[in-house]
Amino acid sequence: MSAKPTVLLVHGFWGDATHWAKVIVELNQRGYDSIKAVELPLTSLAADATRLQQMIKQVDGPVLLVGHSYGGSVLSEAGNLPNVVGLVFVSAFAPDTGESLATIGERGEASGGANVYPDSDGFLWLKEDKFQESFCQDVDDDEALVMAVTQKAAVGSVYVDGVTVQPAWKSKPTWYLVATQDRMLAPEVQRWLAERMGTRKTVEVDASHVSMASQPKVVVDLIDTAVLDLGL
Repeated sequence: MSAKPTVLLVHGFWGDATHWAKVIVELNQRGYDSIKAVELPLTSLAADATRLQQMIKQVDGPVLLVGHSYGGSVLSEAGNLPNVVGLVFVSAFAPDTGESLATIGERGEASGGANVYPDSDGFLWLKEDKFQESFCQDVDDDEALVMAVTQKAAVGSVYVDGVTVQPAWKSKPTWYLVATQDRMLAPEVQRWLAERMGTRKTVEVDASHVSMASQPKVVVDLIDTAVLDLGL
């Protein structure tokens, strides 16, 4: 058995790399000694993909990408580099060439979307008083409050930015975690994305959109599965 790959975690809208905090701790406890988490600017898909590729290129060895929500779009755009050995999608978008969050979202309505609004500068926010019920209904009130207050808004145009390349999931092994109580990306859309990709394994968890915060062990179980499947 070779050393475990570097696990590179990719966040989505309304959060930053700290959304992976509990997953990072769990990975460390399971013997992963190379863990990274990118901070995306959330200004365009191109800028986010460039930042992720910069992070990947800094790693000397195999990289397993793990993306949440919009982070799956960034994986799709940026994950074709040769040292990327696989992609794990956590309640994540997985657009094909030309597809965006907007086009995938048309496949199934999620109730939390009604609580998204643009500000006068064109950034997209999730209403603070609706944040917990929309985004993270299965974390405690204090954690939800911190998430709501520290949310990282994306430039609105990112929502319609389409993937410009053959997505990485067409050539890299994939795994998918479906959150069955997700109110931001409809579970039936998640299942469709996983089926379309032909994942090596799809698992379901009774969780909100942020299973990495509410059930980090399940997320790390899937990462472990991916690593074992890859023989790493």
